Amino acid sequence: MVFLFPKLQPIKLISLWFLLLVMATSLHATLSSSLSLQHTEANALLKWKASFHNSTHTLLSSWHGNTSCNWLGLACDHSGSVSNINLTNIGLSGTLQTLNLSSLPNILTLDISFNSFTGSIPPQIGVLSKLTHLDLSYNHLTGPIPSEITRLVNLHFLYLERNVFNGSIPDEIGALRNLREIVIQFANLTGTIPNSLGKLSVLSHISLWNCSLTGSIPKSIGNMTSLVYLNFAQNNLYGHIPHEIGNLSNLENLWLAINNLDGSIPQEIGKLQNLKDLYMYDNNLSGNIPVEMGKLVNLTWLWLFNNNLSGSIPREIGMMTNLFQIDLSSNSLSGTMPPTIGNLSKLGNLYIYGNHLSGSIPNEVGKLHSLMTIQLLDNNLSGPIPSSIGNLLNLDSIRLDRNTLSGTIPSTIGNLTKLTTLTLFSNKLSGHIPIEMNMLNNLEKLHLYDNNFIGQLPHNVCTSGKLINFTAGRNYFTGPVSKSLKNCTSLMRVRLEQNQLTGNVTEDFGVYPNLDYIDLSDNNFHGHLSPKWGKCHNLTSLKISNNNLSGSIPPELIQATNLHVLELSSNHLVGDIPEDLGNLTYLFKLSLNNNNLSGNVPIQIASLLDLDTLELGANRFSGLIPTQLGNLAKLLHLNLSRNKFTENIPSEFGKLKYVQSLDLSMNILSGKIPPVLGQLKSLETLNLSHNHLSGDLSGLDEMRSLISIDISYNQLQGPLPNIPAFKMATIEALRNNKGLCGNVSGLEPCPTSPDNYENHHKTNRFILVFLPIGLGTSMLALFVFGVSYHYYRSSKKKVHEDEESPGQNLFSIWSFDGKKVYDNIIEATEDFDNKHLIGVGGQASVYKAELQTGQVVAVKKLHSVKNGEMSNVKAFASEIQALTEIRHRNIVKLYGYCSHSRFSFLVYELMEKGSIDKILKDDEEAIAFNWKRRVDAIKGVANALCYMHNDCSPPIVHRDISSKNVLLNLEYVAHVSDFGTAKLLNTNSTNWSSFVGTFGYAAPEHAYTMEINEKCDVYSFGVLALEIVLGEHPGDLISSLLTSSSNVMESTLDITSLMDKLDERLQHPVKPMAKEIESILRMANACLTENPRSRPTMDQVASYFSKYKSCSFN
Repeated sequence: MVFLFPKLQPIKLISLWFLLLVMATSLHATLSSSLSLQHTEANALLKWKASFHNSTHTLLSSWHGNTSCNWLGLACDHSGSVSNINLTNIGLSGTLQTLNLSSLPNILTLDISFNSFTGSIPPQIGVLSKLTHLDLSYNHLTGPIPSEITRLVNLHFLYLERNVFNGSIPDEIGALRNLREIVIQFANLTGTIPNSLGKLSVLSHISLWNCSLTGSIPKSIGNMTSLVYLNFAQNNLYGHIPHEIGNLSNLENLWLAINNLDGSIPQEIGKLQNLKDLYMYDNNLSGNIPVEMGKLVNLTWLWLFNNNLSGSIPREIGMMTNLFQIDLSSNSLSGTMPPTIGNLSKLGNLYIYGNHLSGSIPNEVGKLHSLMTIQLLDNNLSGPIPSSIGNLLNLDSIRLDRNTLSGTIPSTIGNLTKLTTLTLFSNKLSGHIPIEMNMLNNLEKLHLYDNNFIGQLPHNVCTSGKLINFTAGRNYFTGPVSKSLKNCTSLMRVRLEQNQLTGNVTEDFGVYPNLDYIDLSDNNFHGHLSPKWGKCHNLTSLKISNNNLSGSIPPELIQATNLHVLELSSNHLVGDIPEDLGNLTYLFKLSLNNNNLSGNVPIQIASLLDLDTLELGANRFSGLIPTQLGNLAKLLHLNLSRNKFTENIPSEFGKLKYVQSLDLSMNILSGKIPPVLGQLKSLETLNLSHNHLSGDLSGLDEMRSLISIDISYNQLQGPLPNIPAFKMATIEALRNNKGLCGNVSGLEPCPTSPDNYENHHKTNRFILVFLPIGLGTSMLALFVFGVSYHYYRSSKKKVHEDEESPGQNLFSIWSFDGKKVYDNIIEATEDFDNKHLIGVGGQASVYKAELQTGQVVAVKKLHSVKNGEMSNVKAFASEIQALTEIRHRNIVKLYGYCSHSRFSFLVYELMEKGSIDKILKDDEEAIAFNWKRRVDAIKGVANALCYMHNDCSPPIVHRDISSKNVLLNLEYVAHVSDFGTAKLLNTNSTNWSSFVGTFGYAAPEHAYTMEINEKCDVYSFGVLALEIVLGEHPGDLISSLLTSSSNVMESTLDITSLMDKLDERLQHPVKPMAKEIESILRMANACLTENPRSRPTMDQVASYFSKYKSCSFN
């Protein structure tokens, strides 16, 4: 240094040495501090690694030593301090609790997504003050989102999706002023969308999809003017869409679907001119589609389906020329389709089904050259199918069913060679099928039924061998079936019923390995029943009734082992019923009425234990009725009429406790009516006419469920039973007997004194019969008084006050045995006259009553009690006890009850649509009961049962959930009814009971235990859910679904096969409704688990449905 600076004075040289010494010391301290921080960071990370599951340690084999910059997933800044942790998707399993976050002061990025981390987010997350990127998504994190996360003021990206959080989004989230993107999806949160979100003025992307959030959308959202993507879908949001949403001028994607939003779509939506995707489906939005929406010229996807939108489709829709998909289905739109729709040259999919559109389909539809799918079904469209539809060469699917279209199918349809689905059923189309239809070689589904077509079926309908579903029933087709059908092995469903088709059924049909269902009924086919049907091993329904078939039933038919339904009625079949038919163990309907079959009925028929319908009437069967038929425990309908059966009615028929109709008329039966028939508590129709039966009718005294009776042309005598069926009977159903008497026009009245009619021991019998009636009535009155006493005392004063203001709701003032109520009910029903009768059950009759106030109610009158039988009294008491304490929108409302010396009854709100059972049996009603209504009904029942099991104290088990006991009002809202079998559970003891319920819905454990718990209702709910989506009781399908797995939601389930069995009267659901129905099928499967403990609770079922709504988001 002296050499370099020879002229420096000694003092200056000393100063320079001191400066250099300070710099060296400072550098040494900085280096030491940096090394110390690196060691601290490394130690913290190694301790974190040590806490991981042992199997994941090898994944981080590079993590060792004192410096971490070269470790897998880590990066450092210029000082060697850890700045980035990126461990995404490498299979780690651990927690964040064991990571000392304060040891990582310089971290900018923390990404541990797509792993298996558990536990909660530690509050210490707030110390990472430099953090700009936090991604914890796709793990198993639990607990709340800590409020300390809002201290990360430098955060740009926050991703927390697909975890199991609870609690709410922190209110202070607005403090993250630098946030660009926030994604919290599929998290089990509570609470509302924080109002402070409006402070995030630079936020461009927010998704709170499927987080169980409630409340309304905050108006402050209008301040988030940088937003490009907004997704609040699949929550429980309610209220109006705020008008301030129109401020989001940069918005491109708006998802508000699957919530409970109501009100109208704000006209300010028209300001969002950068919008490309708009999803508001599955809400309760009402009002018109705003004309301002036409300004959204960049929009490509518009989904507004499943709302309550009304009015017409605005003509301004034609300005949205970039639209690729429009879905306005399942609303209440009316008016005509605007011709301007032809301007949408880029449109690929058009869905406007399930509305009230009228008028014709505009010719301008033919301009939509990009169109692949058009679905206009379930409207009121009229006029012809426009010939311009032939211009749409890219069309894959046309659905115009359930309208009032008329005219012929245009010949231009032959241009659509890409078409796979053509559905035109339930219109007024007529004329011949155009020959050009033969050019549609890619057809998979062709539905022409329920029109007025004439001529022959299309000739080359299956030349390509791709046809799966072909329905042309209920038309006026003539001539033979297409030869291409004979070798069409792809067929799964065929319906040609109710035409005038001819030909030899033996030769015109082949072997179909995939065929599930075929109906050729009500035609003019002739020939023998071919043995080839036995080779259709997947066939479940074979229907060829009302044709001209001859010959015998081929024994080879038993090879079709999956047969569930065999209908061969009204033909000319001869010979015996093959004994081997008893091997078709899945069979639940066998209909052979009106043939020339003869011999004895084989006892092997009794092996068909799943039969619910057996129809052998109008044949030449002879001999005894097999007593083994009494073993068919599931039988609902039995017809053996118009044969030559002799001797007695088998007493074993008393075991058919679920049978609803029994017809033994026009045989040669003799002897007395067996008293055990009186035990058939479900029997509604009984025909014993034109036989040689004798004796009296005392065995029928207790048949309260009976609606229709015919005992004419026998040798019966004595008084008519005092039950509704005989009270409503006419002389035609009673004539030509030996000595019947009763209060029916045309019969002699019965003697008033027993001595004038029978001997002295009959007098004693009279006393024995009627004495218990008085006792039973007294017991009923005492019981109801005890149940009601506190209601009487607490409301006595209110009753007195309200008697002075008769204009009020009558039932708001009702107390025990109120004379005013009783008199009003008697007057409204005209002393329970049959013209007000709307239903009869085993315990009670139901009447419709319009009161003086104009209120219309349902009155359930208990049948009179005889012979000391108290089951209906218990049911009455059980219903009162269950319903007086509960209030739920999906449980039928009990207005009140009354016990009187003449009548005992309960009064309910009237369910105008009736039971689901009735609706599903009526095609027109079933079609109106669309998928959305069915899904809502299933969820409604789930919510009702969840309430009964969890929110009532003590819990209530219904014990008889079935389609007959779920009623719908005018809005199709489901209401659980009939609590006569309900049981209040004692949660501190085991609950046992004798069997109640409905066969086919009762849980399998009833076969070996009488213990009652909530899981009995869960099983019944599973059956009901399947019945609603399948359109009929699932029958044997249940046994194929039964599993003992404890994880049934993850068990193998053939969803595709189940979706193929959905009610065909409705359009097959498409996304997102299809996804929702899939979720119902999965949950129904879970409910049908054989082990009760493995079934979910109704709370879990209801929660699952509330969180899982349809649609997959991009």
